[in-house]
Amino acid sequence: MDSAGVARDQLRTIVERIERLEEDKKAIMDDIKEVYAEAKGNGFDVKTLRKVVSLRKIESTEREEQEAMLDLYLGALGMTPSDGE
Repeated sequence: MDSAGVARDQLRTIVERIERLEEDKKAIMDDIKEVYAEAKGNGFDVKTLRKVVSLRKIESTEREEQEAMLDLYLGALGMTPSDGE
């Protein structure tokens, strides 16, 4: 087999692997959607759950820095809970 044939076979294999992974990804996304629907059915707020999942992906020090910056910005805009009292 010549090099063009080998490259074509490699390309086909790569594309087929990507297609299988895309199918797996869709199935996983559907599963995640079902879990959020179940959580909503049990009275949980899905938007808040998504935020919690997102925050758990972040290192605690980075999360604390982000929260501190958010507090700073909210304070500067007069949006902190103590400002409303």
